[in-house]
Amino acid sequence: MEWVNWSGSVRCTPARIATPRTRAELAQAIVDGPGPVRVRGAGHSFNGGTMTDGTLISLDALTRVLDADPATGRVRVEGGIRLHALSRELHARGLAMENLGDIDAQSVAGAISTGTHGTGLKYPVISGQVEAVELVLADGTEKTITDGDELRAARVSVGALGVVAAVTLRCVPAFRMRNVDRPEPLEDVLAELQHRAETLDHFEFWTFPHADVALTRTHETTEDPPTKRGRIGTYASDILMDNHAFRAVNEVARRFPRTIPRLNRFASKVASQRERVGWSHAIFASPRLVRFEEMEYAVPREHAVDALRAAKAVLERHAVSFPIELRFVAADDTFLSPASGRDVAYVAVHVFKGMAFEAPFREVELEMAAFDGRPAWGKRSYLSAAELAPRYPCWDDFQAIRARFDPDGRFANAWARHVLG
Repeated sequence: MEWVNWSGSVRCTPARIATPRTRAELAQAIVDGPGPVRVRGAGHSFNGGTMTDGTLISLDALTRVLDADPATGRVRVEGGIRLHALSRELHARGLAMENLGDIDAQSVAGAISTGTHGTGLKYPVISGQVEAVELVLADGTEKTITDGDELRAARVSVGALGVVAAVTLRCVPAFRMRNVDRPEPLEDVLAELQHRAETLDHFEFWTFPHADVALTRTHETTEDPPTKRGRIGTYASDILMDNHAFRAVNEVARRFPRTIPRLNRFASKVASQRERVGWSHAIFASPRLVRFEEMEYAVPREHAVDALRAAKAVLERHAVSFPIELRFVAADDTFLSPASGRDVAYVAVHVFKGMAFEAPFREVELEMAAFDGRPAWGKRSYLSAAELAPRYPCWDDFQAIRARFDPDGRFANAWARHVLG
């Protein structure tokens, strides 16, 4: 059976697809199946991290909340639970994740393993909320990691150490946020970008190639009650305008590339202001129905403006109808986190499904190298291990732990060998 990722551009035909229901079945699948062994989540990564002609493991049957303590905020969950399902389970217990990205379809194991993130300089990548990782190793044994260098390696491991069977997360009491979406002049936003990043809880924006508008998004914690939104209004704003209308514009762009500059400026001008209050998990995530390819780079946050301008200039030389996204994330000490050791700005570039993406992505990647950029592990990149190693101060520490946990390379597919060696 063929496996295909969310964007439709990555596919493989494993010799075996296993969906274990217990830890014992998971261990058996790892030990008995043909290698290399990889794990699939929701398929929201854009590279070959999941690809294998050996054994592909699905954690879709391992989705339970194993333990939750509202007093401490510690919650232990199986690796296959999706973020949106986890958010519902946490909310029922009066808890929440302190930060999330704008897509919540990923599995917990996939999100932490690839360094998935939201925005806000007070918050690290999602794996920064992980206090323990329970791995099933290449020989089928289980290992629970709670501290030290092993935890700093396991928090973002891109599937190279073992299969994430469960994690313990540090959660917070459930809270509400006010979301404000507002178009603003791009140059005004760039002029005060660092101030906004430092003073607002969660700030990000999008800007189209060929346009001079920033579509800003701010989330701030509030005690105000949730805004009541009818089904028709919700559908009109979140689905009809944000997805179906946007898809229609991109379909025109794909068929008539010369119209892209005008279409991008039009999309910027018709963007409307929106304000609402809701529980955090409902505010963080938005429906994403328009499919695309993505490359994302983490650069030191002081280079945010220059990196954004460089990426925008590249995209304006190509047929690109999707906006660039800019977000901020706090430094952490996880070995392979793109934010390891420094606060970063994430510059994300996207290309509509079915349009050529390799040429603009390769050019953006070259530009990001000038800012000491590190690629997001779940997105497109063309760098090899030799190119990546100098960008991570703890690269050798991760490799030493990888050699101990998977000495025979059972989890090393072609992609892992390329990016990790």
